[in-house]
Amino acid sequence: MKFLKIIALAAVLLLFNSAVFAKKYKISVLAPKGTTLANAVSDLSKKIKKKTEGRVQFKVYYGGISGDEPVVLKKIRIGQMHGSFFTGKTLGDIQGDLRVMELPFNYMNKPNLLGKSLPTFEKDFEQILDKKGFVSLGFFLLGEVYLISTKKIENIKQLNKVKIWSWEGDQIVNAMMKELGCVTVPLALPDVLPSLSSGIIEATYGPPLGIIALQWHTKVKYLVNVPAAYSIGALVLSKKSFNKIKKEDQVILRNMAKEIAANANAQSKKENDAALKKLKEVGIKFIDFPKSETQQAEKIRTSVIKKLEGKVLSKSIIDKFNKIRK
Repeated sequence: MKFLKIIALAAVLLLFNSAVFAKKYKISVLAPKGTTLANAVSDLSKKIKKKTEGRVQFKVYYGGISGDEPVVLKKIRIGQMHGSFFTGKTLGDIQGDLRVMELPFNYMNKPNLLGKSLPTFEKDFEQILDKKGFVSLGFFLLGEVYLISTKKIENIKQLNKVKIWSWEGDQIVNAMMKELGCVTVPLALPDVLPSLSSGIIEATYGPPLGIIALQWHTKVKYLVNVPAAYSIGALVLSKKSFNKIKKEDQVILRNMAKEIAANANAQSKKENDAALKKLKEVGIKFIDFPKSETQQAEKIRTSVIKKLEGKVLSKSIIDKFNKIRK
């Protein structure tokens, strides 16, 4: 009888210790379930729980149910959420230099540059996030950004006749749109689809995978076949939350997260190419600008950088990017 009591006590203590050491973190992902990005975070959630024997667990909120990215950022800062997948705009809200890869026309006519960019800047980005109270769990290459619209746009001049969405507070996009003479309508991201339906906006932009995932392609007719920029994102956890994880589990989480991000990035171009093909298959017409128009890209990029330098991005990060770009 005494032996059974000892066994029962040991079992209770074991359960108590498991509960004490288990850390469950609320993570937000704007992408809907079933999308490539959501699947990557889901994969990480399952694997980290198994690898740490339940000591680290994620409760993932998909499809924006926890709010738009800027809302989630505020929730993390007050402790209501613990982490999120953030795209470039919200990374820029944390610190502007995180968006140096997203400057307009960075990669035009430079096909090999993208492969050098993230490896060059990843450590810089991790240090920036660390100083701002975040831990990086991997940077993701989301794809080339295309403009899609309900109206036919055949040259840069016609852009100023179209109402184009801009994410509220996105200084890089606003600077580029101003340079192009566009009329922008600031909206939260979840408001884009209904605004395309109602005519509040007539155009929006994003990587092909994002365009399909967010169902924007169901409301537009045209795609401007000139990538204006490249979009990146990052899965981050607040440093306060990360520091509550046991050291050995921190190492497991970091390694596992980076492996999943690397796998996703290896597939990114193939999946975006397939998504671009699908957009054409569903009847969206691809518009090629005249060569004389695309030659203005470098001039536009230079003008946008002048507007942003010292205000949104530091001169040092711009210089570093331009150095590898040359």
